[in-house]
Amino acid sequence: MTQLHHDRPLDLERTSRPTLPTRRPEEARRSDTPPAARARLAGVADPADLTGRAEAAARSGITGGPAAAVTPLLRRLRGRRAVHVAAALVGASALGLVTAGEPVARARETRAGTAGPVSVAQELGLHAGAPAAVPDAEAAARLGELAADRTVREAGRTAAAAAQAEADRVAAEADRLAAEAARPEAVLPVEGGRLTSGFGSRWGTLHAGIDLAAPMRTPEYAAMDGIVLEAGPASGYGLAVYVRHANGDVTVYGHMDEVLVTPGQVVRAGDTIALLGNRGQSTGPHLHFEVRRGGPGGEPVDPVAYLRERGVGI
Repeated sequence: MTQLHHDRPLDLERTSRPTLPTRRPEEARRSDTPPAARARLAGVADPADLTGRAEAAARSGITGGPAAAVTPLLRRLRGRRAVHVAAALVGASALGLVTAGEPVARARETRAGTAGPVSVAQELGLHAGAPAAVPDAEAAARLGELAADRTVREAGRTAAAAAQAEADRVAAEADRLAAEAARPEAVLPVEGGRLTSGFGSRWGTLHAGIDLAAPMRTPEYAAMDGIVLEAGPASGYGLAVYVRHANGDVTVYGHMDEVLVTPGQVVRAGDTIALLGNRGQSTGPHLHFEVRRGGPGGEPVDPVAYLRERGVGI
């Protein structure tokens, strides 16, 4: 030993074995071990016997596992020899490893015995089988029902279209009749024409009609509904149009600049038949208008009175 060790005095108080502080009887902690557990621990004299008891308790299924089974034992052993505590812990831990390893081993065996991937349906216990085939008779019946339903729908659409067409036709006819009813029976042959010569004797002869003066190419209208008998050149008129009406009377239009209708054409009151002019024996642009009873060769009548009877004033 060196001089340092010889010179340093040995402190016997410090080198002595350490002691654990003790409590007074009144300060001692009251044990929380149940009486039944204290009774079992009272008879434990051998650590091996304590370990055996812990293992037996764990295997019997005590709730909480091996650690929970030996917890009261460990609390009771406080203050006893450490070797007893160690023996109890070793036994409980070994038992815990054995019991805990069994589920893991079973899980490994299950995974090892499963071949290939496992679907979600298999995990849920759902096993999809092959779809059931529809019998031919049932399929034919369903197709027949579909065809019949389609036929009914098409028939309904056809009927609806026919009904709509008929309704449109009736509406159009109603409109036509309404317009026909609103249409006048007779009109002035020239809108805004000025009467320059009346019906009767003129210059020693019969003026069989009236003269209505208006600017050149003013539209001339059919005075009433009728059919065109003649349209074109005429002696003394230059150009003339003859229209027969439903009552057999004929209206005559002369001196026009242009004729716009042809023989056989049906005209209505107010339809344009010519453009006013100054052709033939004329002293200026005007319409010579006549009314002949019963036909082209019939007796001429005063157009002013004739039109007035039909609601048209000149």
